[in-house]
Formats: sequence, C-alpha cells, structure tokens
Amino acid sequence: MEERHILVVEDEKRLQDVVRIYLEREGYRVSQAYDGEDALRLLTKEKIDLVLLDVMLPHIDGWQVCERIREDSDVPIIMVTARTQEYDKIKGFDLGVDDYVSKPFSPRVLVKRIQAVLRRSMGLKSEDKTDQVLTVGALRVNPVSRECHVGDKPVNLARKEFDLLLFIMRHPNQVFNREQLLDQVWGDLYVDDRTVDTHVKQLREKIGACRGMIQTVWGVGYKFVPVAEHEDGS
Repeated sequence: MEERHILVVEDEKRLQDVVRIYLEREGYRVSQAYDGEDALRLLTKEKIDLVLLDVMLPHIDGWQVCERIREDSDVPIIMVTARTQEYDKIKGFDLGVDDYVSKPFSPRVLVKRIQAVLRRSMGLKSEDKTDQVLTVGALRVNPVSRECHVGDKPVNLARKEFDLLLFIMRHPNQVFNREQLLDQVWGDLYVDDRTVDTHVKQLREKIGACRGMIQTVWGVGYKFVPVAEHEDGS
C-alpha cells in the first residue's frame, strides 16, 4: 500500500514532535511546517494526502491557510483548535474543513481521526472516478473534477456543500432526515444536525434558479426533486 503523506502545521515544536512520532509509528510519512506560509510552500512542492492544521499560527492563521488551500486543492484538512464554539466549527466546514480535533487531544484518538478521514477521502475518490457527469435541467455536477454549473455559470461550492449536493442528486426523490445526511456526507465527524440545515440553505442560495430542486419535507428532512417533476408539481 502506498505510504500516506501528512503535513502537520503547528507552531508548538513539542506538540509537533509528539504528533510526528505517533504518525510515523503508524507508517505515515510526515512533513512539518511551523507557520502558514511554510505550509503553503510545502503544498506546492510535495504530494500531500492530508493536512493537520492548527488554527492559531503566526503570520497567517489557519482559516486563511485553509482558504488558500481550497482555491486549488481538495486535500483533506483536519483543523486542530482550542476553540469549541459551534460558530467556529461551522465556519471551518464552510471553508472546506473535513474534521476537527480540539486541544488538548489524545494522540491515539488523533491517529484514529486521521485514519477515518483518509478512508472516507479515498472512498469518495474511488467512487467519483466511476461516475458520469450528473445533469438535471440547468444544474450540472461533475464528480471527477468536482465542478458545479448552473447553465454556463460556474458555482463555487465548499467541499461539504458539493458532497451533499452530489449525494442527494444520486438519490432523486428519496427523503433523507438530518441524521442520515450527517452519516452519509459527514461520516464519523462530530457535528450538530443544524449543520445540515446551514449547508442546505447555502446550497439553495448558490444554485439560484435551481434551488427548488432541493425540497424540504417538513418534520422529516430533505429530498432532491428532478426539474421536470419540480415544475409539474409547482
């Protein structure tokens, strides 16, 4: 099996070394960066399979680093933070973060979270390579390039927004409650079920004229209704 390469971005050297030791014991290759600028430089030079990113960094913080990474990369990102407020987590997921680990943390638990995110990431990539472009009315989603268009206009979706849209498009007319969507799209991540509502709201705003395809089933959850059926029922 190919050795997975993890970039650890953390300005505390002692914590960096502890994380590196645990990861190397598990067979991972580890690169280290002590600030955001070093991390971004390494990402342009190396093939990285996952980024472990601290929020509080010198020069540019973890949020800014995440935004820069997501401009041209889909590499999984786990944020390491002492912040536990729901707002901070939602902000991170909106930027494309895949998971959170709160300080202080157990290195063993951290390793398990990394393994879970990598498994999910590899599974999604494998699934996406076999899929055709999904086109429903003006809405077009390409699972391989992870691009979304409404008509000729590109739609910039955060990582989980894209995953959510792709999942419900693959299951038209099927109603999913929030728990099911959390399980299918967020997997093992510890997020509040209101995260689903937030992502649905943002998706509807971003896909504009196609927003009616994502329908609320009151008291249950959400479903994706293909355009022809939506127009007939409206």
